[in-house]
Amino acid sequence: MENQLSKQKKLDLRYLRMARIWAENSYCKRRQVGALVVKDKMIISDGYNGTPSGFENICEENNVTKPYVLHAEANAITKLARSSNNSEGSTLYVTASPCIECSKLIIQSGIKRVVYAEKYRLTDGVDLLKRAGVVVEYMNPDEEETSQD
Repeated sequence: MENQLSKQKKLDLRYLRMARIWAENSYCKRRQVGALVVKDKMIISDGYNGTPSGFENICEENNVTKPYVLHAEANAITKLARSSNNSEGSTLYVTASPCIECSKLIIQSGIKRVVYAEKYRLTDGVDLLKRAGVVVEYMNPDEEETSQD
């Protein structure tokens, strides 16, 4: 059983690192966030924070994020809606803890587990996910890598 847990933890860390790399696609300057939706060990969707399709790739104005910028989770989930993939029972890996708006989308999309790498000062999104029965795990890839050396 312990071996299975460490296998899952290694997979989780790998997907979190991949989400971090995916975040580099974001044009946002203040904060780059990446998300991957994984089901049966396959990435079925991805997203990063940014403006909607067809908009200029400028996320901030006077160091304030524009109100229409989409979060990474929202981009990954809406991308799923345009595909033939189904997120029921999947895991979302995201570089930052989900906000309350993204948490509502996560719940409605059938994602059953969320693994995130950075805590945010507001916990209402994580609290809502837990209330809905979604398994939520905080995992810092940087701390994990150093503890395994």
